[in-house]
Amino acid sequence: MINIAILGFGTVGSGVYAVLQKNAGLIARRAGQEIRVKRVLVLEVTENPELFTSSIDDILNDPEITMAAEAIGGVKAAYPYVKALLASGRSVVTSNKELVATHGAELLALAKEKGVAFLFEASVGGGMPLITPMCQSLLANQVEEVYGIVNGTTNYMLTRMSRENMDFAAALREAQQLGYAETKDPSDDVDGPDACRKIAILASLAFGKQVHTQNIPTRGIRGLEPFDLRAAARLGCAVKLIAWARQTETGPAVGVEPMLVPLENQLAGVEDVFNGVLVRGDMVGNVFFYGRGAGKLPTASAIAADLVLAAQQGAAVHNSIFWEPSPVLPAPLTSGEPATYYVRVKGLAASMLPGLYGPGELVADDGGQAAYLAENITPKKLYEAARQVKALGGSVQMELRRLEQ
Repeated sequence: MINIAILGFGTVGSGVYAVLQKNAGLIARRAGQEIRVKRVLVLEVTENPELFTSSIDDILNDPEITMAAEAIGGVKAAYPYVKALLASGRSVVTSNKELVATHGAELLALAKEKGVAFLFEASVGGGMPLITPMCQSLLANQVEEVYGIVNGTTNYMLTRMSRENMDFAAALREAQQLGYAETKDPSDDVDGPDACRKIAILASLAFGKQVHTQNIPTRGIRGLEPFDLRAAARLGCAVKLIAWARQTETGPAVGVEPMLVPLENQLAGVEDVFNGVLVRGDMVGNVFFYGRGAGKLPTASAIAADLVLAAQQGAAVHNSIFWEPSPVLPAPLTSGEPATYYVRVKGLAASMLPGLYGPGELVADDGGQAAYLAENITPKKLYEAARQVKALGGSVQMELRRLEQ
């Protein structure tokens, strides 16, 4: 029998408990032995003190507990607790993307040193299997590119904006009413930090060294208007918030930004709160992962699967699921390569845009603002064109790179 602790008993923690109870027999067969929840860490104990505790020491001082599932979130309490558990020789699994993105290299190294596992399948994509197959099923490949929709809230909002001609504010209110977006402060989703943490994890795994969130240029979906989505449709594209990472001749380039996604690309068909990720390996080509990116039971099922994997493989799992530490870089991980960009400009005649942005096509013009598709333009030239627009009395309202796949 494997005795485990669950840290936190909110949506995810209670989901882990429910999954382990409901599918106990199945999980035991696959793990090779029963997995039993012996302790649950909560802020305040109001019932069943033999199961619930408010002290991490009750877990650390119990030699029968050999694994833990962290579901607290954030790093303030989760980081010292997880570090202490790994240091004591216990495997830990988590869904905490902030913890993994910020301290992943350190915690992975500690797990290897102590001969245990530190796993985090649920930190990216919720219940969608991604990290384990990416690292184990594709281990014969050098991962060259990762492009994905990894935030269900913004994907739901963009779906509603496209289908119902909603503006950003209306789509956000609906997402908040449905519980997809935070009511008080939705910025973690709509401004991109959530997606940034997730692509930091995927890029670190893909390229073998820590990619820091501080080095990832990140832009969310604020400022997008129905005008942009209608213009995208005319171009045979959908607008999606894409988290991406790829190897270039000068090293990794990583980013989070709303992009034009051609309708023939599988990512264009990922709608509502679903996630989708394309991974390109040098041998296998494109592999596509699709599923629910959040939710109590989908996320809990991924945590339970990691508990089984930790029981089966222990520290050996880090032969494939691992990355080395690296310093924060002095500059962002950008690429200066040319691409096709959609730009929406206010305050200038549409006829002026070809002279500013070079070859391309006029996409839309309503008199007050115009959309132009600039072909084969570098980010430097794009920046210079925006400065000229401003000098001429106009303003650039939106820039969207087209995903070239």
